[in-house]
Amino acid sequence: MTEKRTILIVVAHPDAASFNHAMAHAAADALRDAGHDVTISDLAAQGFRADLGPHDMTPMEGTTRFHIQAEQANAARLGSFADDVARQQALVAAADNIILQFPMWWGGPPALMKGWADRVLAYGFAYVDGRRFDTGLFKGRRAMLSVTTGGTPQRFSAEGVYGPIGPLLMPMQRLTLEYMGFEVEEPYIAHGVPRSDELDRRAHMDRFAQAALDMAAKPVAPTDAWRTALDEVPDGAWARKG
Repeated sequence: MTEKRTILIVVAHPDAASFNHAMAHAAADALRDAGHDVTISDLAAQGFRADLGPHDMTPMEGTTRFHIQAEQANAARLGSFADDVARQQALVAAADNIILQFPMWWGGPPALMKGWADRVLAYGFAYVDGRRFDTGLFKGRRAMLSVTTGGTPQRFSAEGVYGPIGPLLMPMQRLTLEYMGFEVEEPYIAHGVPRSDELDRRAHMDRFAQAALDMAAKPVAPTDAWRTALDEVPDGAWARKG
């Protein structure tokens, strides 16, 4: 029997009746039926802001300018991230597995998903200097992207008008999740959703649910490295050469 996992599914779509939400709930239902703990974080329903800024933390350290990494490091030390950011960070910290569910818009994730990464995966919490990729703070955990597109597989092929989808997913897969140390599964891609019928959509939901179950069956070894990450680096390490 698979060990119980704590799983976070972050959804970035403004319509609760969207196929993205249906995908998230299909996976969540299957995971819960298998005995796992699952949280769906519906960013739009929460009114989550997409823009990183001084509203992300209080009090601020700087007096003359808003230096993002300095302010995030200060908030991490003081535990003074804004409530919406802190809630999301607590969900990330508790999760063995994370799934990011979003539509492909203009060649990338919606602003809401990118903003979630910008604001929640802050310096001092999700990464610090010298702790990236194989030494990332979230090494030992697993993650996956689940993406819907309007374009068909042919359009996202090497010969297609859009080109391969892999490079479009790289910023979220390689430079976000892998950067943090996550072992990242192959992305699940539901192509051509507006052109699909109910049978096609049901098949996607079933396959994605199985992919989520397969990830949950794999070993994890989460640590609390994020709690003490800032103790390992000097102040202002991001500005040092070399």
